[in-house]
Amino acid sequence: MKNLKIAHFLLLNSKKDEIMKVPKTWMLQKRQVTSSFLKKLNLKNFSNINNMGNQTTTQKSLEREIKESQHLITPFQTLKKLPIPLDQTQCVLHKHELLICGGHNQRACYSYHILKNEYKFICKYPSHVILRGYCVVKLVDSNKDNNQITLLSFGSTWGGYNKHTLVMKYVSVWSNHNNNDDQNQNGMNKSKKFNQLNQLNKSNNYNQWIPFTDNHNNPIIIGREGMRALIGGINNHLLFITYLDNISVFDLNTFQLIQHDQLPINNKIYYHCFVSKSENRQEQEMMKTNQRYKQNYQMLLFCWNIGLSIEYDEYNNTFQFHKLPVCHDMKPFNRYAYVCINDVILFFGGNGNGVSKSIHKYSIRKNKWTTFKNTLPNPLCDCVAILNEEDNGIHIIGGANDKDIKVSTHMKTKVRIWDPSQLVMVCLFILMNTNKLCYIKLTNK
Repeated sequence: MKNLKIAHFLLLNSKKDEIMKVPKTWMLQKRQVTSSFLKKLNLKNFSNINNMGNQTTTQKSLEREIKESQHLITPFQTLKKLPIPLDQTQCVLHKHELLICGGHNQRACYSYHILKNEYKFICKYPSHVILRGYCVVKLVDSNKDNNQITLLSFGSTWGGYNKHTLVMKYVSVWSNHNNNDDQNQNGMNKSKKFNQLNQLNKSNNYNQWIPFTDNHNNPIIIGREGMRALIGGINNHLLFITYLDNISVFDLNTFQLIQHDQLPINNKIYYHCFVSKSENRQEQEMMKTNQRYKQNYQMLLFCWNIGLSIEYDEYNNTFQFHKLPVCHDMKPFNRYAYVCINDVILFFGGNGNGVSKSIHKYSIRKNKWTTFKNTLPNPLCDCVAILNEEDNGIHIIGGANDKDIKVSTHMKTKVRIWDPSQLVMVCLFILMNTNKLCYIKLTNK
């Protein structure tokens, strides 16, 4: 009952546009919740949520409960430290693993198991590779077993020297080694099985970085230092790369650079924010034109005082650019961690007039910036942020502090702390899973 009261209070005290402008279909923890779904719950006998003012607990007592709960909650949870200090690292999510791929002048790669809060060594980059301002992305291949993924790593040192373009076929280092069946085996059998698995991985080039080649085994070299990249396109076959004042499109199916354009900016950018809009993934907006499908892929870029909305017309192979505002506090900074979640982009720390511990939010739909009172525990730059959709946790990994010292910090925070709309979703979930449910009328207002 206490959870019901708290959820009710939070709902009533949230902003109107977070509650009233509710779409007909809700996404709650990967479930589709619709008005028909609510009917199945037999809610017709429950009173309207807005008529709960006669409860014995007053709103003031609820406020005290909320404040007391907030004192017990800290924005960041400290997780097990990284095996080594890392900054400018790259991180990819794979099921319950965060794959941490090297760092500035650090070639070691690790897997962090989210459920176990443990790390395991994967491999090292080849000894000739110099990692500075590089990118690692996860390639999309629907034909492959989902137990295996392919990572693409590329970059160079400043000026375009020492370029590398490598791929890794990754299979979990946690597989076939910590299963329940293994618990009844002795240590010798475990070690033997693990060694056999390692030999199999090596023979299949699993879990090691090898040159990226085309269908004729010719090496492919792409990338510059300080760039940012993402996978997109109607079939997730295009690699978008932004660096300095340029944007390029590389076709991963044909291994060809198919477009190059200049960004409408006056300064060179590096170590910036570059994300795709959630509509690209959720809706795959397509328009039928002349019996052909047209796909507009939308991206956003921020660096210092530069903000851009970038739209790529895949059918015509053209770009359109629109300038976006940047809040005053953010203008001196780059080298921040960032993560895009639905309608918002969250920024953590950064480097500009010193190293920052501030946290900012940009609302894409509202075109509005927010600076939070809560901050990172310490100033941090060159860290990386990644979302685990299973629990809506944001992991912030590595970085450098205000003394330019690499750190081994790994911490986690919840999306709902920084995005009130997510908190409303959680409250509704609590309400619908409480014995005494209230009738919630969903409208398309």
